[in-house]
This record gives sequence, structure tokens and C-alpha cells, in this order.
Amino acid sequence: MIGAVARKELLQLRRDPRLVALVVVMPMVLLVLFGIALKLEPENVRLAVLDEDRSFFSSQIKTGLWSDGYFALYDVDSVDAIVNEIRAGRARAGVHIPADFSRALTDNNQPHITFYVDGTMPSLTTAMKYHSDGATDDDVMGDMYFLPPDVPSSSVIIPEAPFKMDTEVLFNPDEKETWFFLPGVVGVLMMQVALILTGISVVREREKQTLEQLLVTPLSRTSFIIGKLVPYVFIALAEFYFILGGGWLIFDLPGPSSHVLLFLLAFIYVAVMISLGLLISLFSRTQQQAMFMAIFIIVPSILLSGFIFPLEAIPDTVRPLSYALPFTYFVDIVRGLLIKHTAAADLVTDFLCLGAFVVVFVGASIHRFRKTL
Repeated sequence: MIGAVARKELLQLRRDPRLVALVVVMPMVLLVLFGIALKLEPENVRLAVLDEDRSFFSSQIKTGLWSDGYFALYDVDSVDAIVNEIRAGRARAGVHIPADFSRALTDNNQPHITFYVDGTMPSLTTAMKYHSDGATDDDVMGDMYFLPPDVPSSSVIIPEAPFKMDTEVLFNPDEKETWFFLPGVVGVLMMQVALILTGISVVREREKQTLEQLLVTPLSRTSFIIGKLVPYVFIALAEFYFILGGGWLIFDLPGPSSHVLLFLLAFIYVAVMISLGLLISLFSRTQQQAMFMAIFIIVPSILLSGFIFPLEAIPDTVRPLSYALPFTYFVDIVRGLLIKHTAAADLVTDFLCLGAFVVVFVGASIHRFRKTL
């Protein structure tokens, strides 16, 4: 009897070749993709430099930071510019060398330079602080000890280090891991809820044979698609604020720089996920197919979006895939609003990209619905 039941299940699978293809192909695609893409050590992390001294000694410091290939340096014109570049996500770190650095150095007054680092991703913060040691290694400091001429060395007090580098962690000075993870976790949970809820919606109608009844009504296909989206959008919006409210109450997440922008983000992101789930439903013949396709989107979104691993750690050949995922833009915006308090002007591109996903997914859903029914 057991053999008969097993044989029946195998025959059922043979009748669903699309599901078999998803089960076989999807794990291999993800294995190859993540084997190539996932690296814990990024390269060419952008570092904004304010060198007001512009001397041989300041050049030595910049060379020390650049030499191991971890940082990609570029110049800015003020300390505020360093902070704003990091806040906007155009840089991950910055360094300020003051104008009197050389004079204080030659006078053995142990000048200070400041290293600014983005604290929103604590693991990356730790790595950047480690690699900033290139500015203070022996090769850099070896030429920065000075003795006045005609003065016995025994009568001169020379600091152990010719200069000091102060580190300032921005936006998350305590490097709280919860501040890093929870804003993205909200997006992951919303993605799961939205894709699963809507991913099976049309399939369920088809399996219960109620879809044909809807099609014989005067309802247009566009109205059908929009009508399918609207209730799930409001359900998912309520879920978004319920989850985020738990983060505020339980884990003391910081508040947003703008509640209006946060609501706009929630609305657009929910609309993206709901429309994508509906598109998955239209491409699927069974609920199992819809679930597998949703997983195929959720897993890469978590690993390639910058949610866990920095985008700088993803190879250039694979990184375009990161920007094809809506979750990448959500992570950038939500961390900007909650942790960095990024200016609205610096988030416009991310909002426009999310809006474009809505248009594409809704348009594709209407086209697919017309094509298949």
C-alpha cells in the first residue's frame, strides 16, 4: 500500500513538469549564484577625504589608507561634506587631516586626524576601523619623527606616536546590531506576507474554478487586477506598521526623519510586493509553483540587497542583479530614514526605482492576464 501511494505521488509530479523544474533548477541556480556573489570582505569602499594640509605627510597617510585596495579615496571640501556623503550613502567612511597637521608634527606636538565611519552596518564598521590602521602603520609613521637641529636628543620629549587618529562612528555610535537588522527585517517580513498572500490568489481562483465565473461578468481585466491588489495593499500596510511599531516599542528603534516619507515608502514597497506576488500567481498553475517562485525571489533578495552583506562585497559581474531587486532600494531608504535621517533629495532615485517596479509589475500582470485567459 505504501508503494502504491508513493507511485501515485511520483505520477502527480510527472504531471507538473514546471514544479519539477523549479525544484531541480532553483537550488542549483542559487548555489552557483551565491558561490560567486557572497563575499564577507568588500573592496573599493568609498572614503571621502578632506586634506587641508596637503603636504608630503598627509599624502603618506592617504597612501597608507589606499595601499591595500580596501578603500577608494576621493576629495571633498569640508567636514560637513564628509558627513553628508556618508549620510547619503555615497561614501562609507571619511578622513579629515587638519591644516596645521605638518606644523604640529614637526614641532612634536602629536597632531590628531579624524576618521569618520558609517555605523549603520556594525560588521562593516569593524572592518573599516581595522583597515584604517593603514594610516598609522610603521611605514607611514617611520618618517614622521623629528629632532630639532643642534639639540641633544636626550633633552627632547618625543611622543610614542607622531600623530593620533580619532575614530568617530556616525549614526549608530553604540554599533547596535538591532538598529542594523530590524529595519531590513520589516521589509523581509512584508515581502514574505505579500508574496505568499497574493502569490496564491489567482491560482486559488483557478483551482476552485471560480475564475471563469468572474470572467463572464462585465468586469474588465484591468479592474480585476486592480481589485485583486487593493485589499492586500491595505492589509500589508497595517502589517508594516504593526511590525515596525513592535520595533519601536521593544527594541527602541529610532524614529524616522519624516513620517510622510516613511508612509510613502511603506505604500510603494507594499504595492511593489503585492503586484509582484500577483504576477507570480498569474505565471503559476498550482499553489506549490507559486510558493517556489516566491522563495526564488525572497532568498536572493535577502542575500544580495545589502541587508546582510554590503553591496561593495558583491562582485561587479553580479552586482547589477542587486539593483534588479526591489528590496535593495527598500533597505537603502528605510535605513536612511530611521538611522541616518537622510535628506529627501538623496532618496529620490530610490523612490523612483520602487515606483518603476510597481508600473512594470502591474503592467506585466495585466498583459499576462490577457495573454493566458
